[in-house]
Amino acid sequence: MVKAALNRPFAGEAQSFAELFVRAFRVMLLARMLDDKFAGLYRTGKIYGGCFLGRGQEAYSAAGALLLRPGDVYAPLVRDAAGRYAFGESLLDAARTYLGSTLGPMRGRDGNIHRGHPREGLLPMISHLGAMISVVNGMLFARRMKGQSGVVGLASIGDGGTSTGAFHEAMNQASVERLPLVVMIANNQFAYSTPNTRELGCHDLADKAIGYGVRAHKVDGTDLAACLTVTAAAIQEARDGGGPQIIVGTLLRMCGHGEHDDASYIDPSLKQSPVGRDCLKVAEDHLLREGWAKPADVEAWRREATQQIEEAIATAQREPAPDPFTHDWCAIAARHLLETHSDPVAPADVRGVLDLP
Repeated sequence: MVKAALNRPFAGEAQSFAELFVRAFRVMLLARMLDDKFAGLYRTGKIYGGCFLGRGQEAYSAAGALLLRPGDVYAPLVRDAAGRYAFGESLLDAARTYLGSTLGPMRGRDGNIHRGHPREGLLPMISHLGAMISVVNGMLFARRMKGQSGVVGLASIGDGGTSTGAFHEAMNQASVERLPLVVMIANNQFAYSTPNTRELGCHDLADKAIGYGVRAHKVDGTDLAACLTVTAAAIQEARDGGGPQIIVGTLLRMCGHGEHDDASYIDPSLKQSPVGRDCLKVAEDHLLREGWAKPADVEAWRREATQQIEEAIATAQREPAPDPFTHDWCAIAARHLLETHSDPVAPADVRGVLDLP
């Protein structure tokens, strides 16, 4: 049953900031390693269509999703692999979707990042930039009408998406209704290939919050410790009735828009600047410096992640692809594709990402 699909190591289970940091780092490591695996499969022709990676955004993404609770809503976007796994998506879901398995959440119909489990609060992303914030608003309204309190909705968006009408309308609505919404803006310096200087008229993305009457938080998106601290404060403020919150994380996309894009438009000097730091390396250095883990621990986590990834990929590759001669090509939101308590085709072996004590 899909009901058991998400098995999250929630932040509330952590006994200390150190434990929370370790959880986030392990999710980051897993996301980076799976992204690297997908990139290799794409280059060898095993993945068709687009292949979109989250290199450079793992700290920012993992911090947001890991701090959510059961009942919260999460709307990840293209580069939020770490956030997806932190929220509880299984590696098998990701592998099945990219490799076109009929047992995956998209039944082999969509080959990259539009997967999700709406009933569990994990929303399948809509490619139209800015559109997901209004979807989160709707789910928060539904919970309010049911008398549910203490729920937070987190929506991810990039710097380019903040220039869309959909972003403006949704932020305005959330502000007027004082919804417990947190919008995490990943300012990775480029809207595809368009730099900030050609996409934004404001001095700072955080300044956009002023027009909506909401609070803005800024954070170095390459620093996991800072991301956890700032995101925790914003989520708690929204949960406590403080209304919508905007977080702006500054970082650099360490890859092209997709694997089809060589990112040659990125100035090499940016990669050498503080914004171009590799968040995974920064987090590992911090982990070792604070004594929260030893190099042997990190290597053990790498081996464990490698095993999990290889098992998920091997499983997905053994499974059947859609057969156009026998498949029922009804709309995706119909009949057996609905997430119901008796879904007859939901994978039975979907499991969580991390097996932590």
